[in-house]
Amino acid sequence: MFAWPDLPNYHALAVLVLTLFALYLFRREDIPLETSSLAILAILAIGFSVFPFIQDGKVLEPQQLFSGFGHEALVTVSALMIIGQGLVRTGALEPIGRNLAKLWKIRPSLSLLLTLIIAAALSAFMNNTPIVVLFLPILINVAVRTGSPTSGMLLPMGLATLIGGMSTTIGTSTNLLVVNVAHDLGLARLGMFDFFLPASISGGVAILYLWLVAPKILPVRLAAISDIKPRLFTAYLNVNEESSANNQTISELIRLTEGAMKVDALQRGSDKNLIPLPDTVVKAGDRLQVKDTPENLKEFESLLGATLFSGQYKLDEDHPLRAEKQKLAEMVIIQSSGLIGRTLSQANFAHRYKVSTVALHRGGRAMDIGRSSIGRVVLQVGDILLIQGTEEQIEQMKERQGLLILDGVSDLAHTSKAPLALAIIGVVVLTAATGMLPIVVSAICGVLAMLLTQCLNWREASSALSTQVVMIVAASLALGSALMETGGAQYLAEFFVAASSSLPPGGVVSALMLLMAILTNIVSNNAAAVIGTPIAISVADQLAMPAIPFVLAVLFGANLSYATPVAYKTNLLVMNAGGYSFTDFLKVGIPLIVLMWVTLSFLLSYLYL
Repeated sequence: MFAWPDLPNYHALAVLVLTLFALYLFRREDIPLETSSLAILAILAIGFSVFPFIQDGKVLEPQQLFSGFGHEALVTVSALMIIGQGLVRTGALEPIGRNLAKLWKIRPSLSLLLTLIIAAALSAFMNNTPIVVLFLPILINVAVRTGSPTSGMLLPMGLATLIGGMSTTIGTSTNLLVVNVAHDLGLARLGMFDFFLPASISGGVAILYLWLVAPKILPVRLAAISDIKPRLFTAYLNVNEESSANNQTISELIRLTEGAMKVDALQRGSDKNLIPLPDTVVKAGDRLQVKDTPENLKEFESLLGATLFSGQYKLDEDHPLRAEKQKLAEMVIIQSSGLIGRTLSQANFAHRYKVSTVALHRGGRAMDIGRSSIGRVVLQVGDILLIQGTEEQIEQMKERQGLLILDGVSDLAHTSKAPLALAIIGVVVLTAATGMLPIVVSAICGVLAMLLTQCLNWREASSALSTQVVMIVAASLALGSALMETGGAQYLAEFFVAASSSLPPGGVVSALMLLMAILTNIVSNNAAAVIGTPIAISVADQLAMPAIPFVLAVLFGANLSYATPVAYKTNLLVMNAGGYSFTDFLKVGIPLIVLMWVTLSFLLSYLYL
């Protein structure tokens, strides 16, 4: 029988309160994760500077809290993100995508199973974001060509990458953090495949669920690419003597349309084009070139008292609006796009890519904003821009690295460097798996090899790094260190042991995993992993049990990010590309969490206790 633990010291209590505050901040969508992480680091550093913590004559120096920026787990995570970018940059995974796309046309059910297996297998050795980026255009292409809904394809594929990622130490940043923090706390370092057996068995059960059950319980959802209603058209407003636009400046006309109209060009006479400056006076006989939806063009015609033309013809039933040679495509905002946290106006998007942005989809639906306001919206991971341009312009965008274009006919890039990129990641995995080199060393060498062989350049390497990942890892490591040093982790462990005192050791492991699974779907999985690992080791010490099953319970639990779209960044990509709702994730994710939790609880008890 365990007694409830006494309250810890004031420093530990303060860190525990700050930990709760951090978890609250990490789940706030209106505050950038980087800002929340920096705030936690600053509060910790200031707090231990003003109120020093001294134990056994040793002072906890505030600068120790910044050691996470140089932690080998963070260095490894960053290096592996860059290597993954090299695979995308060279098109090394293109043969897989091409052959799968062919098979989908012949055997859809078998193809779904193979897609899930391949996605999971690839995720065991590389970040799952480029894998999701690889499969999204393939599956949407299949859906568009066959008229099938994307709902039964995209979400199962995205969750399969999360399942595969938890099977090796390098599969996710969460795994690397748990393994390295546990090693820092005195546990023998886990090898790359040391927990592959329970992960692969439970993963196999999960893949069957995603193949046979998930597509049946998901409602029919169509990718937003099927919505072509807001297409833009170029037309001309002819100004005559009776027009209210006559003898008005461009800025006055724009005010007349309440800022909705944008004049692209002004034609005067047969061979004179004027720059449509705000103070340019419009005269009878001028033609204003504008580009907008048919509804808006007709409204401009009425407000200005002008006559609407398409080319040289007045608009009527015989001469309707035509957007010739124009096509719609979707562009998904991913980490390497360079657009996260910026607006389209700030990025000079329209001028840079020569395309028009028709709509912005977020959370699986078009945002209720005017088209003129799209350029002022701060973009987030997973946002989808509905863009319009010529086929040549869309093709050029597809060739630009860091842009994910979904137009239903996407061709995957492939270069002569692809075999080199595959060989490099193969050597990285082999040397780490055999123990020839620590994973941090092999990953850094892999990045150097990618750069020396020109599989990617420094600009592309830097675009692969996620500021969010760097900051959340550093802040989580600082919190974990403060919890350990002040005794906060020990107090939480004692509290947890007392609360679960009636359970056998296997039940305590299972309860710890469930706690991590709940936490990881609310806040960052990296934060859950770093905070949970020292608690797991303390719980094992309290029970005088081996620490491995408790640490693995944290590792697996922190990877069960299935139930909400905000639990993991690739969930957001899948949600927006497939038009899923929040409840779709709950319908599929909660049963999957329960299935994995039950299976892994049994396996950890059977294999380790």
